[in-house]
Amino acid sequence: MSEIDSEAIAILGGTGDQGLGLALRFAAAGRRVVIGSRKLDRAVAAAAEVADKVPGANVEGFDNAEATQRARIVIVSVPFEHTAATVKGIKEHLAADQIVVSMAVPLAAAIGDGAMRTLGIWQGSCAELVAGLVPAGVHVISAFQNVSAHRLQHLPDEVDCDVIVSGAKAPREDVMALCGLVPGLRAINGGPLSNAKIVEEMTALLIGLNIRYKVPDGLGLRITGLPDDR
Repeated sequence: MSEIDSEAIAILGGTGDQGLGLALRFAAAGRRVVIGSRKLDRAVAAAAEVADKVPGANVEGFDNAEATQRARIVIVSVPFEHTAATVKGIKEHLAADQIVVSMAVPLAAAIGDGAMRTLGIWQGSCAELVAGLVPAGVHVISAFQNVSAHRLQHLPDEVDCDVIVSGAKAPREDVMALCGLVPGLRAINGGPLSNAKIVEEMTALLIGLNIRYKVPDGLGLRITGLPDDR
């Protein structure tokens, strides 16, 4: 098993739009980024793209299993319909005290319906589904569902968005700290993991708003009135 780097960030699905956007932003902030994919060649290609756009980036591409073993925080950035299979595929490679970040949303598009609606799932939310799949001692945190992939990838501009982060206190704070690496992102304490259901449903609402207001770059959320010492 590879040695876990406590400062590295693994992004499984870093070949997709949102995962690639996070990879670009974290690399631009100087963090080591490990991109994972089911197909090694796609992960290597995505890492090369990040390195091309962020000079001096510390980024590598591996298959999902290898990427999982190289970072304490593992962000799962795959569509809902692939989330369970992805988590099951890395389960035996996870170690106690690692943090798995769930980003997926159970959009009805997964079953051929519209993306403006969510599916009802037994666990309550995708994040809670993931929590039921990981080994004991691995923390699951919900975050980044509502951040525009386009705005993440456009490095010259700040990303005007709040990120609601839900889960147990200590790992939640570790993930909230990642938001500070991205100009314009602000982490919001979303409380327990059960609140992930609300945040995931807000994603469907934002998709509908993007369509109705014709905002191809993607809308973001801002929570107003928070004290500075939130």
